[in-house]
This record gives sequence, C-alpha cells and structure tokens, in this order.
Amino acid sequence: MKVLVVDDSLIVVERLIDILEQVRGLEVIGRASDIPEAEQLIERLNPDVVILDLQMPKGRGIDVLGAVKLARPNTIVIVLSNFTYPQYRKRCQDAGADFFLDKSTDFQKIPEIFEGLLESSLVTSPPHI
Repeated sequence: MKVLVVDDSLIVVERLIDILEQVRGLEVIGRASDIPEAEQLIERLNPDVVILDLQMPKGRGIDVLGAVKLARPNTIVIVLSNFTYPQYRKRCQDAGADFFLDKSTDFQKIPEIFEGLLESSLVTSPPHI
C-alpha cells in the first residue's frame, strides 16, 4: 500500500514515518509540505492513501481532499489536523474523508487504521500469483 504524507510540520512528518515504517505492507512514497506540491505528487505518484493536514501553505487541505475524491474516489484520505472542531470534521466528511484524526490525541490509532485497510484490501483483492 503506497502512502503519501502531506503536512508542513517536519516533526509531524517524521513521527508519521516512524509509525508507518512499523506497519508491514506500507510504503511511504513521498512527502509534500505545501498544497501545490501535494497536488503534483498525488497526480504523479498515484498513492493508495493520502495522510492530509488541513492547514497548509499555499492553499487549503480541504480543497485537496475534494479534488482527490473527485478524481480518484478509491484513494483513502486520512485527515490529520489540529483543527478538530465539529464544523471541520463535518466539512471533511462531506468532502469524502475516510478518517478524521486529531494530531494531538490520535497518533496511536494510525497503525490500527492501516492494519485494517491492509486486511480489507487482501479480502477484496485477488491473490497475487
């Protein structure tokens, strides 16, 4: 499963990569630190999962979320934000976010989410021979 991390905080990105490297079957294929870079990498790398911050330089994460879900509805988008107000959560759900996590409290949920995604992809995908 190919994962793209979109966040402008180096500390958050490093923490995410440390967590993701512990999950078998995942490959972090890139990192974007602003919205134009995120859009380019999503187009070029075609990730299976995008971990997306909402507050980013040069644009809004919610716009990236909407564009990804419109162009690539099967791409899983995990919103990871410090802005966990109900109105943000609702807007992200309406735009198609698969998960909405709080940066300050939900990092421990990430391995479990990916393990579930990997299990479900094995069930729905034909075996690789």
